[in-house]
Amino acid sequence: MTDSERLRLAQANDGSVAWRDWGPYVAERAWGSVREDYSADGDAWASFPHDHARSRTYRWNDDGMAGFSDVGQKWCLALALHNGVDPILKERMFGLTGPEGNHGEDVKEYWWYLDSTPTHSFNTWRYHYPQAEFPYDDLIATNARRSKLEPEYELVDTGIFDDSRYWVVTVDYAKEGPHDLLMQITLENAGSDAATIEVLPTLWYRNTWSWGYEGQGEKPRLHSPERAGSSTIVGEAPDGHRLVLIGEPGGHPLFCDNETNTARLFASGAPDDDARESPAFPKDGINDFIVAGAATVNPANEGTKAALHYSVEVAPGESRVIRVRLTGGFAEQPSAPVSLDTGSFDTGSFDELVSLRKQEADEFYAGVTPADASDDEARVLRQAFAGLLWSKQFFHFNVDKWLAGDPASPPPPPERLTIRNQHWRHLDAHDVILMPDPWEYPWFAAWDLAFHCVTLAHIDPEFAKAQLILMLREWYMHPSGQLPAYEWNFSDVNPPTHAWAALQVFLLDGGTDFSFLARVFHKLLMNFTWWTNNKDHGDNNLFEGGFMGLDNIAPLDRSKLPPEVGILEQADATAWMAMYALDLLNIAVRLASNDRSYEDVATKFFEHFLQIADSANDTALWDDTDAYFYDVLHLADGRDVPLKVRSLVGLVPVAASLAFVARGQLDLPEFKTRVAWFLTNHPRLAKAVHGRHGPEDDRYLLALVSPERLHRIVTKVFNEQGMLSHHGIRGISAYHREHPFSVEVNGQTASVDYEPAESTSGLFGGNSNWRGPVWFPLNVLLIEALRNYSSAVDEPVGGDPGPQVDPQVEFPLGSGVFMSLDSVADALSHRLISVFLPGPDGRRPADARYELLSTDPRWKDNVFFYEYFDGDTGQGLGASHQTGWTALVAHLILTTGSREAPLTGEV
Repeated sequence: MTDSERLRLAQANDGSVAWRDWGPYVAERAWGSVREDYSADGDAWASFPHDHARSRTYRWNDDGMAGFSDVGQKWCLALALHNGVDPILKERMFGLTGPEGNHGEDVKEYWWYLDSTPTHSFNTWRYHYPQAEFPYDDLIATNARRSKLEPEYELVDTGIFDDSRYWVVTVDYAKEGPHDLLMQITLENAGSDAATIEVLPTLWYRNTWSWGYEGQGEKPRLHSPERAGSSTIVGEAPDGHRLVLIGEPGGHPLFCDNETNTARLFASGAPDDDARESPAFPKDGINDFIVAGAATVNPANEGTKAALHYSVEVAPGESRVIRVRLTGGFAEQPSAPVSLDTGSFDTGSFDELVSLRKQEADEFYAGVTPADASDDEARVLRQAFAGLLWSKQFFHFNVDKWLAGDPASPPPPPERLTIRNQHWRHLDAHDVILMPDPWEYPWFAAWDLAFHCVTLAHIDPEFAKAQLILMLREWYMHPSGQLPAYEWNFSDVNPPTHAWAALQVFLLDGGTDFSFLARVFHKLLMNFTWWTNNKDHGDNNLFEGGFMGLDNIAPLDRSKLPPEVGILEQADATAWMAMYALDLLNIAVRLASNDRSYEDVATKFFEHFLQIADSANDTALWDDTDAYFYDVLHLADGRDVPLKVRSLVGLVPVAASLAFVARGQLDLPEFKTRVAWFLTNHPRLAKAVHGRHGPEDDRYLLALVSPERLHRIVTKVFNEQGMLSHHGIRGISAYHREHPFSVEVNGQTASVDYEPAESTSGLFGGNSNWRGPVWFPLNVLLIEALRNYSSAVDEPVGGDPGPQVDPQVEFPLGSGVFMSLDSVADALSHRLISVFLPGPDGRRPADARYELLSTDPRWKDNVFFYEYFDGDTGQGLGASHQTGWTALVAHLILTTGSREAPLTGEV
């Protein structure tokens, strides 16, 4: 059999067949987002709470369970369920808001993304839905009583799964063609008694017509034609696009409108009650009909939201399958193969196609998975990719319209103009983007996206490249050159990882797409200039930046230090800029091999890197006694206060490294001449250039941290009572468990100690912290850097020779085991991967806290990809579906040991 999925990918990439038009682009949560917040105080959670979601129309995008949509989200298809006792229809995942959770926002449901091909020809989603009444109030109240020092109260803690009275709901999507989608819903009764469940595959049009703009035209219409069978819904859009949703017999169509139920939400004394006329059959009409038998569905069988209602009784331990099919086209194009005749639903061909697409997905991933991978590694790899692909979300946000308000809505209060994003009026997003987490972070984050793209490039490099280009387009990048950080505050400063990601994707794609490399390079020049103009206030090549993505890692909020107190020069910001310069040098040299005009700019970044490295190494950022890099607070009274916290902040300098080989075919004479002149005339700066002359090639390493200093640093890092845990490098050293760091700033004492799980500090709030836990992204950068250093030498090319450096290091410290840095990189990779693999006790460390998740056959093979992991136990923490950057585990599985040539960035 040919690899059918790779053929579909090729067709999608060359534009011959639009396989990416339909996909899982519907968020798990749109309520509580900044886009829907029109309040005066900027409290997004309170502005649009979960209780409003079933009744209130979204302005910017929709949400749902196991949802698919077209690429512009004109329509959505998702699943709704009811167990017969819940107070509301289960249409979206429930969770606590940031203020409600004792560790911040937290989803309180159990679902998994089990499979997905890059073209979404086959996707699988699974959900465990309790048969008893869902404990909404208990989850809210119990978590409200708990302190930050107590664990989160999770759904499993309520006991609702104790007797296995729950539904295992599996949704498989299979595409016959780009606009022909089969949805198979399997309902397994895990309980010991027969049970009934209401199943409602739901189709609706996103509301684009209620906002008062000219030219919006007619509303689309869903209806059930008289000649059709009872299990048919037809959609007709003003542009002539037609949808047909047909289910197997037994589904009864229900219709309402995707319009806000203003009578429910706003008719309690609001001054503009008269202006809030509620539609007869509002958005929650199907909910009220199913839950309470209300007359809230349209008897005329039409609207803009509709569902096929199936009531299914299933015996204990048995399963029932519901099949529906959605096709689309224009009116002049028949929606074949779906017919509007009642008896047209062909169950046999439906099942054959689902089985075929599953087989093709197996074939595709068999070609990706290393031959020596264990079954568990293969499962983790596939589910990591699945979660990443399911995290593609339609993101729509026009900041100018959001700030001004819509013509048909009351104007936003003037206070909100000063809360956030007022300087980003140019941002106009209407794209499918890889999100960090479909529930907790259903919005793009620029530096998260860089890591997402590196993993995705293993299976879909074209989409990964398009994502990196997208963030640099003029409707995202600020005219000043700044990249938008994330929706909560586009002006926050995140680490500049875009160039690194572009290089990784370029290499994973074969290293030949120089057009892509040039496109990103030109825009990254603007971004690099923004950094140098805005974050080097002393013009001394030492950088600030504040937040830098590392929430809670410092004793004080690095983004909010009053200027009258002083300036914080950051070891990590400085190192990120050194790494950025090296990445742009790497890109420029590669481009210069095809176009000599890039030689000049390659020289610029070579020299700029050396200047940053010199400043970082010969100032207070480096503490020679501790052999570590620290942030330094320059107080207004002239004192310098190093913030001596052993954390990832001091390890980022290690990531600023580039290995390259001076092969004869690298014929860049002007670049070589300028480099030689610069090193001769600036011997002090040459300390960051290391070389080894061999019989065949001369190998070089550009590194902010010299090999000698690296060996001194890793002595502390590879200590299991320090930075090294059994599951990777900790955010902060366990040394601070017994030796907390404190500093007095502006009359107040700020401190840091080691906290292996969620931080109890209020900096950046809730479960957002980089203190003790293990995070995947910086671990991956450090692993790559160790591979670069494995080719280092024991003396610099210029300047005074450094001390002799042993090519091996002890790992872990005190073990008596010495290995090369490349082997250490493999060992760290295996520690990170192990968090997802069953240990000797059969439990995955990430889920070891709960017997049910770890040992039950219906649960244990479903993998969660958490935001970060307990620095002592490996228990998963934070967002439970962070298959954005935690999907890097797939990247590690594919690049560890001999499985694939490691991406060292070697030129």
